[in-house]
Amino acid sequence: MSEEVRKRLCEEIGVSGEEYRVRKMIKEEIGSFVDDIRIDKLGNLIALKRGRSDEKKVLFLAHMDEVGLLITGIEDNGLLRFTAVGGIDPKVLLSKRVLIGKDKIPGVIGFIPIHMQRGEEVKVPKIEDMRIDVGASSNKDLEGKVEIGDTAGFSTQYEEVEKMAKGKAFDDRAGCSVLIEVIDALSEQKPFFDTYFAFVTQEETGLRGSGAVAYEIMPDIAFVFEGTTAGDNPELEEERWSTHLGEGPAITAVHRGWVVPKWLFEYVIGMAEREDIPYQIKRTTKGGTDAYRIGTSARGIPSAVISVPCRYIHSPVSLMNLEDYANTVKLAKAIVNTEEGINVR
Repeated sequence: MSEEVRKRLCEEIGVSGEEYRVRKMIKEEIGSFVDDIRIDKLGNLIALKRGRSDEKKVLFLAHMDEVGLLITGIEDNGLLRFTAVGGIDPKVLLSKRVLIGKDKIPGVIGFIPIHMQRGEEVKVPKIEDMRIDVGASSNKDLEGKVEIGDTAGFSTQYEEVEKMAKGKAFDDRAGCSVLIEVIDALSEQKPFFDTYFAFVTQEETGLRGSGAVAYEIMPDIAFVFEGTTAGDNPELEEERWSTHLGEGPAITAVHRGWVVPKWLFEYVIGMAEREDIPYQIKRTTKGGTDAYRIGTSARGIPSAVISVPCRYIHSPVSLMNLEDYANTVKLAKAIVNTEEGINVR
C-alpha cells in the first residue's frame, strides 16, 4: 500500500457513529479485489474472499471508528459545547484543531489564556468547561452549518519520516490498513478457507459493530487487528510499558473481558516464529478490543488479537513504527495464506 493511501485513511474523519467517509474510502480500495461486499444495518463493511475450501469461515476484523467529540450545545455567542465520544483525556484537548460535521467546519478547542487564569482555572478544565471556537460572532452565523449532534474529529496531517509515521486515529486505521493490504495480496489467489474481512463501527463506544458481524457471519475463528498502546515513554518506568515501538506486532494473551484461548495464542506466536517475524507479547491487560465481543457472541468464537504498537493513542496525534506495521501485515498474510489452513478447533 502506498503512503498516499495510508495518509487518506488516517486523515479522514470517522468518529464513532459517523464512519461513512472511512467506509466509502475502504470500499473503493477493496471492492474490485473481493468476491462479495456489503454494508449491514449498523454500517459495518463486510467483504468476502472465497477460499479453496468452504469447510470453515475465518474472520479478519478491524474497526473504522475513532475517538472524537460530539456537539451538545450552540451558545448565543457562537461557541460550541461538546462531549467526548470514546475515551479521551481532557488534558490532550486544549488548543487542538478539529473539523466539525458533514462540511468539516474548522474550529479550535479554547480556554481562558494563562495570563487571565486564577484559582481553579489554573487546573486542567473539565470537558464541560471547554468550548470549540469556529470564529462565529453569534449562533446565527452557524445556522445550516453546525447542529447539535454533529461529530468533530481532530484535524491532524499524516506524515512518514524514515521509520516513523505521525498521525491520528492509528487506533484503528492501522488495523484497517493491514486488512486492506491483505486483501490486495489476495487479488490473484485464494486463501485456504472462505475469509471475511469486516471493517466495523462503534468499537470505541462499546464494541457495537463487531457483535452484529459475529452473529451475521458466524465464523469459526476470528483475528482482530488493532492499534494498541505503547507506553514506552521515557518518563514511565519500563514495567509500566505495554509494548515497545520497533519490536514487532503485539500479540495479546489477555485483556479486559477476554482471555485468548491458549492454543490460538500459541498458534499466532508459532506462525510469527515460522515466518521469522519479530513479535512481542502485550504486557498490560487494561483496555479491550472487539475480540471480547466476538468471542462471547453467538455460539462462542475463538478470537485472537494482533496489534501495531502506537504511542499516544486516543489523542490528536500518535506515533507508529513503520517496521512494526509492515511486520504486522506480514504476519496477517502468513495466517491467511498458510497452505495447510488455519488450525481451527
